[in-house]
Amino acid sequence: MTDFAARLTALRRDFHQHPELGFAEDRTKAEVAKRLTDLGIEVHQGAGVVGILRKGQGNRAIGLRADMDALPINETSTHDYPSYTPGTMHACGHDGHMTMLLGAAERLATEGEFDGTVVFIFQPNEEHGLGAKAMIDEGVLDAHPIDEVYAIHNLPGAPVGQVSTRTGQICASESLFEITINGQGGHASMPQVGVDAITVGAEMVTALQTIVSRKLAPDAGAVVSVTEFITDGQRNVLPGHAVLKGDVRTRQPDDRKAAERFMRQIAGGIAAAHDVEVSVSFNTEFVEVINTPSPTQAVYRAADAAGLELIRERPPMSFSEDFAHLSNAVPGCFLLMGNGQDGPNGQPLHASDYDFNDALLPIGANFWVELVRDRLPAR
Repeated sequence: MTDFAARLTALRRDFHQHPELGFAEDRTKAEVAKRLTDLGIEVHQGAGVVGILRKGQGNRAIGLRADMDALPINETSTHDYPSYTPGTMHACGHDGHMTMLLGAAERLATEGEFDGTVVFIFQPNEEHGLGAKAMIDEGVLDAHPIDEVYAIHNLPGAPVGQVSTRTGQICASESLFEITINGQGGHASMPQVGVDAITVGAEMVTALQTIVSRKLAPDAGAVVSVTEFITDGQRNVLPGHAVLKGDVRTRQPDDRKAAERFMRQIAGGIAAAHDVEVSVSFNTEFVEVINTPSPTQAVYRAADAAGLELIRERPPMSFSEDFAHLSNAVPGCFLLMGNGQDGPNGQPLHASDYDFNDALLPIGANFWVELVRDRLPAR
């Protein structure tokens, strides 16, 4: 292991041992800011951390984004650097994403070989879809204008360092819904006297699946999932109140809007049939991530320059990413980078025994350097 790779590994494992939840990344932000400052990079702090590195006379600027937050998960890993904070762990690889970008910052600060400005964006609270918007609302793009923006996410199950992305939609939207049913509870032995909310809710659960199976195109890639069914019933008490909560994923804005419209129609129709009151909330926290053609082609070239396996025009991912708020503001590209196929590195994202692959750290840092050289070529 080279000295550079060893230092990145030590840093990544330190981040892993000190996970922090969204908008509470205080230690993490301080560590990121210190390391950027030590490299002579201009640093600005707010909701997140921004580093500004200028070389040459070029007037172009690109943004490179890494997420910082951890998840509320009890770690079950058996390695010797587990989380020191019970109930919190880096189960999505944000510890590795930060480290790769800091590694790239070190190389770019010391080696140069580009002409323009690199804006390093270390973003809080990606997991709840709030961090990118918070930084934008705070004025990060006004204070530090960029022409393009990029982000890497590791992908368990793919070969180490394999790059994959596509032009157009790459990540799905996520909308959270809540359907509240108010009927008339009563005695379990006399259901005819009231309208129990469980029966109405169960009918809705089944009917909601027709949004995907009958109301959207078969290749739409939409998912409607009821994840909670809460009632006020008891052993011999029929509930008069029920709440259905769930999650909707779509690949296109039109499908997202249609899913909401059909959900309201279905809930309202079933409620009318049973003479109960119903209310529906539908909140989109993550919009679709759309990759722009020119930045995507730059990612392909950078992967080739770095000697990495490349999958062009991969199928869209079903997970969501608040990088969408940045790439909606300026052209951008979100890409996947293989985390490995074996052991903890191949475990699913958000698994309690998942771990970022340290072998990927110098690979990812080098990819960032190649991308900067492509987009901001030295004169």
